[in-house]
Amino acid sequence: MPLTSPLCKKLGIRYPIFGLAHNIDVMIALAKAGGYPVFGAARSMPEEIADVARIMKEELGDLPFGIDLMLPANVGDETDREGSKADLPQEHQNFVRHLTEKYKVPAATKPTFFSSQIRSQQLFEDQLAATLESSAHSFASAVGMPPEMIKRAREHGKVTFSLVGAPRHAEKAKAAGVDIIVAQGYDAGGHTGPIGTFSLVPQVVDVADDIPVLAAGGVGHGRHIAAAFALGAQGVWLGTAWLASKEHALSEALLNKLLKADSLDTTISLSHSGKPCRLIKSAWSDEWDSPDAPKPLKMPYQQVLTADIVAGVNEHEVEPLIYEATGQSIAWFNELMTVDGIMQRLVGESEAALTAMNNKLAS
Repeated sequence: MPLTSPLCKKLGIRYPIFGLAHNIDVMIALAKAGGYPVFGAARSMPEEIADVARIMKEELGDLPFGIDLMLPANVGDETDREGSKADLPQEHQNFVRHLTEKYKVPAATKPTFFSSQIRSQQLFEDQLAATLESSAHSFASAVGMPPEMIKRAREHGKVTFSLVGAPRHAEKAKAAGVDIIVAQGYDAGGHTGPIGTFSLVPQVVDVADDIPVLAAGGVGHGRHIAAAFALGAQGVWLGTAWLASKEHALSEALLNKLLKADSLDTTISLSHSGKPCRLIKSAWSDEWDSPDAPKPLKMPYQQVLTADIVAGVNEHEVEPLIYEATGQSIAWFNELMTVDGIMQRLVGESEAALTAMNNKLAS
């Protein structure tokens, strides 16, 4: 059975496979392979968002693509990162200094988004303005989707996606007028909620009514995609899959860690941002889970606290501490492949699974 859904026709894509990544080469390859790319721009400055959208439009022509932001309402108006850094609790500063010395983390030689910025409502507004003014076909929000932003996105002709982790979040998204709801289960990498994908998706489908739903969290095989249709979804949303792609070009230390991992090698931790976030297990998450560690600070202050050491870890590939947001589906991505190769595998497995299901039901 061919892998398709009404949403494919509506959006002008070949397969109902939506992919999120922070890498533009992955996004371009995904679109050309028949999927729907959504660039994760939460770590991008407004001018970078504009540049990414321009390049993707030039490369993809009429093929659609989206831009994803984080818009948490509980982040304040503070824009002075250095001032905020100076006010951090001494206990937390001492703990980060201890980790730096224990693992001999060299100082980073170049700034990163988090070592130069603090998440604030002003930054979110600037990111959103750049997204809405861009040539992106859609706008997605991973955390937070205020109704006024839905209205603004529609005024700019954007299709809107809202990622939700509970039925009540789906109710709010529906009331706000979102076009597509992504039901992201506990299995997912990155910021995620407490309900498993298998339980969450049908509940969100029931709430959504005629709004299309995508299943996210733990999707690593075509059988997962076939199961998503059985749960009432019209497609799937994947992020972890593309970390194991040649186009993503992760550092050797991080890639090796991911390719060796299975589902038990991920963990939910507050250590990344102050919000529950599924990461690949590492000494970083272990240290923050230790009895002697202070409780991670709330967003955005945890990343103000840790940005410098994380920048050093990533730049110098300090293997014990290096980590990435990674879902439980990493168990199915233990081989370095091209994005097109990953797509072909998923599509082939999905069509085989759908055919097998149909044959069993018909026998």
